[in-house]
Amino acid sequence: MRLLTFENKDKVGMHVAEHVVRRINEFQPTKERPFVIGLPTGSSPIPTYKHLIAMYQSGHVSFKHVVSFNMDEYAGLPRSHPESYHSFMWTTASRGRDGFRETLAGRTIVTDAPGRWTNFLGHVDIDPANVHILDGNAPDLEAECAAYEASIEKFGGIELFLAGIGPDGHIALSGAYDTIVANSRFFDNDLSKVPTKALTVGVATVMDAKEVLIIITGISKSLALRNCIEEPLSHMWTASAIQLHDKGVIVCDEDATMELRVKTVRYFDKLQKSPQGLYGDLGVGVVP
Repeated sequence: MRLLTFENKDKVGMHVAEHVVRRINEFQPTKERPFVIGLPTGSSPIPTYKHLIAMYQSGHVSFKHVVSFNMDEYAGLPRSHPESYHSFMWTTASRGRDGFRETLAGRTIVTDAPGRWTNFLGHVDIDPANVHILDGNAPDLEAECAAYEASIEKFGGIELFLAGIGPDGHIALSGAYDTIVANSRFFDNDLSKVPTKALTVGVATVMDAKEVLIIITGISKSLALRNCIEEPLSHMWTASAIQLHDKGVIVCDEDATMELRVKTVRYFDKLQKSPQGLYGDLGVGVVP
């Protein structure tokens, strides 16, 4: 496992987006051999999605032969609801006469709605048939989850799983103890409006991916980061499972490291600056 630290969340987003683009291009996906990626929702990946949109628009990457699997979805919330994860990933707003533009890190991004970046997949050339998001309104939720896992296996597993974590260290919605409170900000700060049931991939499904990259930004996630990498593996901090992954990477900003021990930060900083580069050989036991 490696921990990569950058100055702020935008630089984190830029790095993660560049890594995704590099992995896709090196994989050279085709219709018969697509690149399979796991995608998160929430605030953590938004800078990454902004940069991926910009890189797609500038011709640096194509998602034509990419297959995506989202991590989770609320149960009982209509797909059309603005806070459903279908809307987060896919739905696009109607375009104005001239459209809207936002400049980020020197790139100009054209979008249908300024400030609403909850529609990543609607801005790239991914085939809708290759987009997989759990159906929270399925008549049999257990059967829906089983079918979802079978679909992942059908494609040979996930090549790269991107993830974020909650302040309590949960990954996807596995062990999401504080999610109702944390997500109430999206529901008018009204706890009664937040769905109390959801579908999610399990920790094992995420860890089965060939590579796992967790995005952690903000001081509110600093305690979770500490417990995920400095403390033993724990069901109370499900993202701590990243410790056991041969190709596990956490990419964080400086604010997220505030609860880490100095020696922890220095150790991973040394790895980050090692001759092997940012990723190098992520195999077990590799120390410069």
